[in-house]
Amino acid sequence: MKIAVTYENGQVFQHFGHTEQFKVYDVQNGAVVSSQIVDTNGTGHGALAGFLKSLGVEALICGGIGGGARAALAEAGVTLYPGASGAADDQVAALLAGTLSYDPDTLCDHHHGEGQEHHCHDGGHDHCHSGSDGHHCQGHGSC
Repeated sequence: MKIAVTYENGQVFQHFGHTEQFKVYDVQNGAVVSSQIVDTNGTGHGALAGFLKSLGVEALICGGIGGGARAALAEAGVTLYPGASGAADDQVAALLAGTLSYDPDTLCDHHHGEGQEHHCHDGGHDHCHSGSDGHHCQGHGSC
């Protein structure tokens, strides 16, 4: 089995459609036997599902993800574990142990500090709004 994690500096990268790297783990008998960091080479949004499928990935751990990307991953047969955060290696270990903290209902959820802006990038299908805890993006595309 292969598990991929959106990856940046050892952590779960929080914006699926903008990830530049995945860390891909080869798992046998419930344990990681090897891993490698794979560059997306500029592939973005929906095309990432096909990219992961071509690598033989069966499960993806990520942070925020839009509805379009979720649908593309489902079509590619990739099991999705969104809403995860922290060290990538720790999240894979938690998934294998059955203790992964994730939110199956996560949709492209961006938290920014004061003074930072968030823009949606899917032609207006997403709806952004500001809340007391930051900017949120929900809709049909990948942010």
